[in-house]
Amino acid sequence: MIRVRPYDPDDRTFVLSLSPRLTIGMPAWRDAQKCLIAVQGWVAESIEQHGHNTAVFIAIDEQGKRLGFATITHNTHFTGERQAYIGELVTDESAEGTGVGKALLQTCERWARDQGYRIIAVATGAGNTNALDFYHHLGYHNEDVTLIKLLEEPGSTDE
Repeated sequence: MIRVRPYDPDDRTFVLSLSPRLTIGMPAWRDAQKCLIAVQGWVAESIEQHGHNTAVFIAIDEQGKRLGFATITHNTHFTGERQAYIGELVTDESAEGTGVGKALLQTCERWARDQGYRIIAVATGAGNTNALDFYHHLGYHNEDVTLIKLLEEPGSTDE
């Protein structure tokens, strides 16, 4: 049985310990250490905003063992429409495929509905195929795609 509860300050070490899993699927051309530092900053900021502009949820089992976490906040789409945004959703590796992610996602969706939102958004790396499959399976659709090109030399132009 998986239960999802609000974040408690005693959860901080656990939540931060899962930060490296949020770098899964980062492309090889990105600096792995810089990605990890950025992710840790996002997680720390979400923790600091818990109860203000953000909600942080912890998934636990019957014995109270922490299994994963998710953060959700208020966001505005570029069209001006307000929406909920899942900043992070991650499970412990041992909890993958056990329903923990789904329980966290459903809790975020309930929070978004309670806030009056009709749209909830989440972003993940294009290389994180497990996360993409998970979200697509649960009814999420692609909306934006970011394309990049690696340039061999600054200022070079390819035809």
